[in-house]
Amino acid sequence: MIGLDHYIILGSLLFAIGVLGIFLNRKNVIILLMAIELMLLAVNMNFIAFSHFLEDTAGQVFVFFILTVAAAESAIGLAILVVLFRNLRSINVDDLDRLKG
Repeated sequence: MIGLDHYIILGSLLFAIGVLGIFLNRKNVIILLMAIELMLLAVNMNFIAFSHFLEDTAGQVFVFFILTVAAAESAIGLAILVVLFRNLRSINVDDLDRLKG
């Protein structure tokens, strides 16, 4: 049977992969956004696991709020990415310093 420790280990591994993705790839905005989303989903999985094993629905309700914020963050991030690509023809993070006014 899968216990709480399995979910915590999986969530920790996913969170670590997200942090590693941010630190290893600081050039591509799309990969940075994907790494942030992976970290948020790892936290959500831990919330749901704790909520299930403690038989409390507060963690599951909190996950809905996190998913709402994550969807808004993704929409804003992709909108910024589209504007960045239109202006610079590149999605490199290093090219962002050219946008200073």
